[in-house]
Amino acid sequence: MKPAPEAETLDLVRAGIDTYQEPVVYMRADCTVCRSEGFEAQTRIAVHVGERSIIATLNVVSSPWLPAHQAGLSEAAWRHLEPKPGEKAWFRHADAADSTAHIRAKIYGQRLERVHYAEIMRDAVHGRLSDLELVAFLTACAAGTMDTEETVALTRAMVGVGSTLDWGTGIVLDKHCVGGLPGNRTTPILVAIVAAAGYRIPKTSSRAITSPSGTADTMDTLAPVDLTLAQMRAVVDKEGGCVAWGGSVGLSPADDVLIRVERPLDFDGDAQLVASVLSKKIAAGASHVILDLPMGPTAKIRTQAAAQKLGERLTAVADALGLRVHLHPSDGTQPVGNGIGPALEARDVLAVLARAPGAPADLRERALDLAGHLLELGGDSVGQGRKRATELLDSGAAEAKFAAICAAQGGQRTPSIAQYQAPVLSPTRGIITQIDNRLISRIAKLAGAPRAQAAGIELHVRVGDHVERGQPLMTVHAESPGELAYAMAYHARHARAFILQH
Repeated sequence: MKPAPEAETLDLVRAGIDTYQEPVVYMRADCTVCRSEGFEAQTRIAVHVGERSIIATLNVVSSPWLPAHQAGLSEAAWRHLEPKPGEKAWFRHADAADSTAHIRAKIYGQRLERVHYAEIMRDAVHGRLSDLELVAFLTACAAGTMDTEETVALTRAMVGVGSTLDWGTGIVLDKHCVGGLPGNRTTPILVAIVAAAGYRIPKTSSRAITSPSGTADTMDTLAPVDLTLAQMRAVVDKEGGCVAWGGSVGLSPADDVLIRVERPLDFDGDAQLVASVLSKKIAAGASHVILDLPMGPTAKIRTQAAAQKLGERLTAVADALGLRVHLHPSDGTQPVGNGIGPALEARDVLAVLARAPGAPADLRERALDLAGHLLELGGDSVGQGRKRATELLDSGAAEAKFAAICAAQGGQRTPSIAQYQAPVLSPTRGIITQIDNRLISRIAKLAGAPRAQAAGIELHVRVGDHVERGQPLMTVHAESPGELAYAMAYHARHARAFILQH
């Protein structure tokens, strides 16, 4: 689009401000563009540089750090536009998104049709909706007003605005965990086992939304995960499986947008969770999927009734979309493995694959259970899947396959170790009766995880363990002394992460 002859232009400067993935533009309140266009703070504006354009949120600056003839671009806006030296930008009010009417209808509890969800997802992907509007949409979806048919419509809409991989004929396996359980990093182990068994398992995973590490965060400490679609296909064609970051391959761009705004909200409702999970599985070309549903008093799924309700919705939506799923309810009463945080979890994964002394037995058993069920879902004889999974792990075949996958993705890395560490000691003698998943996750995140790869928590005890006064319960890892102090201070104020019975 060419600017009108009278359009005012501004020089562009990289503001160096990280707004995560939201494009933001900074202008002086007294600049010619703000005055002539009537821009105010939080206005949604279209930014044009040559043939490139984005829609961004305006932040108004009164400080002299930004001259009136310049517009500052956040890191996300700069990456989208990539202005060349000397290029100027012109600006206009962004066109109103038609889908905002549908969002308002959902806020008031009205039922939306498939076409409405399609419009919302298209506008979300093209940047026409502000984060405030997306938050309103997610909150309305989480309010319990969406039935199965609406969830199917949302899932179809999320698939429809992205690419979908086609692996040809044959079974394509996949796995997903609904989350809420720190350290539950079974996916890299499972992918290695299933690929070693000769099945295809093109695993795309998310980075952390509400946890100290997502599968992609953990895998990123072991091998590159920012694969293109072509690179992902090449890895799977060569090795049978991969563990890639879904955001880099762009298979479910609407989900990436929603995750961006979910992250600070620290919640995802059932309907959006179901649509998010299944849209990614369909986009990745999966035909058979196992869904891990950890349940416990401090997990994401708290009760049997909640697990059943979520499982029924997952199954109903999957059936409507032609996806075969197997639900796997699991123990979510305490964290899994020893490490919580990207590098710490990666070390657990490597220990299990290498059959190392001291490798976390609970992580090994969970991975074998899931891999066994997935092998049977793919065609292995019923009752024989876990046996075959165990043989592949114990023989070293899974470890060799994992090394090959890492090499194909760009080379295996060694997880880093945090420079700053501090133990948390038991205040008394007793038996560990409960470990609070949410508090443990919170402490790990305050220590810097997942942004700081080596940060997190190393657990030393499990529910049922007898401990003495002064015995280490966990060690907090951080990459800076300030984050370590912050996490330790939080634990001191909320010393309920471990419940002891005298």
